Amino acid sequence: MDPDVMEIDPPPLASASRTRKPRKVNLEVIDVEQYHVDKMNKGKAIQDGHNPFSHVANGVMPIDVDSYTVVLNDIPTGVKVVMSTTQPCEFQNYSSKGTSKSSRNSSNSFLATPSSVPQSLDFASLSASFAQNNQTVSSSAVQPVDSDASASSSSAEAVPSAQANFLKDFKRFDTVEDFSDHHYLSKGKASKQHSKTWLKKVQADWKILENDLPETIFVRACESRMDLLRAVIIGAEGTPYHDGLFFFDIQFPDSYPSVPPKVHYHSGGLRINPNLYNCGKVCLSLLGTWTGNKREKWLPQESTMLQLLVSIQALILNQKPYFNEPGYEPTKGTVSGEAHSKVYSENVFILSLKTMVYSMRKPPKHFEEFVHSHYFVRALDIVKACNAYKDGAPVGSILKGGVQGIEETSQSGSKKFRTDVAAFMKTVVGEFVKLGIKELEEKPKPPPVVNANTESNTANRKRSRSSSIKEFLANIGRCVFQ
Repeated sequence: MDPDVMEIDPPPLASASRTRKPRKVNLEVIDVEQYHVDKMNKGKAIQDGHNPFSHVANGVMPIDVDSYTVVLNDIPTGVKVVMSTTQPCEFQNYSSKGTSKSSRNSSNSFLATPSSVPQSLDFASLSASFAQNNQTVSSSAVQPVDSDASASSSSAEAVPSAQANFLKDFKRFDTVEDFSDHHYLSKGKASKQHSKTWLKKVQADWKILENDLPETIFVRACESRMDLLRAVIIGAEGTPYHDGLFFFDIQFPDSYPSVPPKVHYHSGGLRINPNLYNCGKVCLSLLGTWTGNKREKWLPQESTMLQLLVSIQALILNQKPYFNEPGYEPTKGTVSGEAHSKVYSENVFILSLKTMVYSMRKPPKHFEEFVHSHYFVRALDIVKACNAYKDGAPVGSILKGGVQGIEETSQSGSKKFRTDVAAFMKTVVGEFVKLGIKELEEKPKPPPVVNANTESNTANRKRSRSSSIKEFLANIGRCVFQ
C-alpha cells in the first residue's frame, strides 16, 4: 500500500432508533435544457420526502424516484449496517437463509451513501419506512419545462427500446462458462481442489449475491473456475461518477475466507479516485490494502462479498472523492478544502467520460451487450448533463431529467471544466453515434438558398465588370495609336 492513499471513512453520525421520524426538506429541480447559472431562471421547487443525506449542505439533495439511484434492496431481517469514523459499511449477523426476496423483484430501496447510514441501524424497519416515503416522492412528479421533451419521454417509456428490454432482463447475478480475459485467470486452475470450508463460503456468497444485490451492481461468476468473479458498479447520481460503468475482477484465494478476496479494477490506465490506482489496485482496509482497526478489516466469520462490493460503491465512488486522500479529510467543510475538492471532482468527471469511451471500445467479456445497451439507453441523459456542465452547472449536481438549483453563481463549474467538457464531448458523442443514437448524428448543413433576383443581380454585375474591362483596353489602344 502506497503511503499517499488511504480510505477515508465517513464523519460520525448520531445514532438513530427504529422509530425515528423522517424530516422534510426542500428540493429544487429545474430542467437541464433550460438551465442557467442565474438563479432567477430556476424551475419551480418541489417539497417532499425524507432526507437520509444529513451531510448535504443547506438541506438540498437529489432524490430520485426511479432506478437510477444507488440503492440497497431488501436487506434481510436481522441485518445491521454499521458505520462510524473508524469502521466501513459492514453487514452483521447475516444468514444465507434469510427471508428476503430476490433483489430483482424488489420495489423497496434505500439510498446507499456513506453518510446516509447511522452508526447502528436495523434495515428491516428502515426499509419499510423508506418504502412509505418513496410512495410520496413518486407521486410528486417533476414536470419538465419543455412540453415537447415531456411528450418524447413519455413516448419512449411507452415503447421501450430493445436495449432497454435487454437491461431489464439482464440478471444481476448469473454464472458463465469461462473468463478468458480475467485478470486473475493465470492465478489458478479449473482442476484445483478446494477445501470444504472454501466451497461452503463461496457458495454462500453466491447465494447472497443472487438474492440481495442492489440495482446498480451486477456480478458474473465462473462455473469452471469458482474462484473468479467479475462485477460492474454503475456510478451514482450526485457524484462525478454518475452514469459510468466501473468493472472489477475478483478472485477468492485458496485460504478464503481466512483472508479477503483479491480485487483488480479495470482502470484503462486512468486514476479516477485516490483509492483506485491506474494499475488496477483497490485501496480499502476491508481488503487489507490499507491499515485499520480490527472492525475495519476482513472478518472471516462475518464479512461477505456483498459487503465488499457495497463498500466500494459507497465509500470509494462517492460524492467528494478528494477527501479520500490521506490528510485531506480534516479540510472538509473549509473554503480551501471544498475548493480543491471541486477541482478534483471536475477532473474525475472528465476521466469518467474517458472511462466510458474505453468501456464502449473494449467491453469486458460477458458484459459486451450490457455495456452497449447501458450507454445506448443513457446516452441522451449523459449529453444533457455535459451540456449543463458547459453552461455552468457544477459537477455532480445532475439529477435524472434535471439539475439541482444553484443558490450562488460561485458554485458553478470552472471555466477550464467547461472547456474540457466541450472538447471531449465530441469523442463521447462519436461513440454514442456508433451505438446507433440517431438523435446525436451531425446533420448536414443545407445549401444556401439563391433566389432569382440574386442570380440576376450577379449576372448584371459580371456584365458590367466585363464592359468596363473592354472599355479600358480600348482606351489603351487608342492612346498607343495616337
